[in-house]
Amino acid sequence: MRASLIRSAGNALRKGSGSPSSAPSARIILRYYASQPPPERKPLSLLMKLNPLVSRLALYDIAGTPGVAADVSHINTRAEVSGYASEEQLGQALEGSDVVIIPAGVPRKPGMTRDDLFNINAGIVKSLCTAISKYCPDAIVNMISNPVNSTVPIAAEVFKKAGTYNEKKLFGVTTLDVLRAKTFYAAKAGLPAADVNVPVIGGHAGITILPLFSQAISSSDFLSRQESLSHEDVRALTKRTQDGGTEVVEAKAGKGSATLSMLWWINFRGCMSEGLNGAPDIVECSFVQSSVTELPFFASKVKLGRNGIDEVQGLGTLSDFEKEGLENLKAELKSSIEKGIKFANES
Repeated sequence: MRASLIRSAGNALRKGSGSPSSAPSARIILRYYASQPPPERKPLSLLMKLNPLVSRLALYDIAGTPGVAADVSHINTRAEVSGYASEEQLGQALEGSDVVIIPAGVPRKPGMTRDDLFNINAGIVKSLCTAISKYCPDAIVNMISNPVNSTVPIAAEVFKKAGTYNEKKLFGVTTLDVLRAKTFYAAKAGLPAADVNVPVIGGHAGITILPLFSQAISSSDFLSRQESLSHEDVRALTKRTQDGGTEVVEAKAGKGSATLSMLWWINFRGCMSEGLNGAPDIVECSFVQSSVTELPFFASKVKLGRNGIDEVQGLGTLSDFEKEGLENLKAELKSSIEKGIKFANES
């Protein structure tokens, strides 16, 4: 099993424009518990090294990290790279972070759900968040580790116990759901995928993923094309978005999960960096503490700012199909949230 944590450390963040001098100093901690770390480790490190908003990059793993760090350090971008190996160096890797990103766990296999990963990943998330509360208590935390519907509440409870919780600085990253909704919708509507935006609300597993195709927008000829999509089309697109992870797992025949498309969460990381540097009107969907519904955590559009969340936005006008989907997802999402809270408080 593996846990991965991406850290943005502190000195480079400055109030002002998003110029290179004010770019965040990013530290990435990749912590694995497997004889063969999953394949996304190296491309993840590479993509972060190529990010112009990163000035420092720290890699952490139980083994092999110095080699990866040495490799990517030869790329002529501004990020300075360092590698950490062994549990004893976790604090050193975390200290001073502004942003920590945690993608953790074993790859999904056919027949597995994200919730099947709970027993493995919950403990990893708890230990990492305990370290975060000690070494970088003011850091913004981006949670990718599945099941996000439970791991975000675990993190919140750990931080509450440590007296470091700030609801504006804890995000469950659901960028992959948005990516799939955009791609699938654009293909069906005959639109350029890069021109389409679709908000996705709820959670980050199965029926808790609810794309709001009625709110899809595009810079292309959108309205006339939208009208051509039938209710059956929308239902099928919704189902495919909800099952997107399973589609990849089955296509890989048990040899991995959605590792390459998952790396597109770096888009969220880039948007967050822009928000931290004062760029206006940065809005992304994320699973956060929320009062949008009666549930304590919920995914919706979030406006990002210098200190994390500036505003959790409402849901807007929903279609009848989306209203039904919203009500149907609440019981499962509530159960997942409560499972995370219970684990954090009992273990």
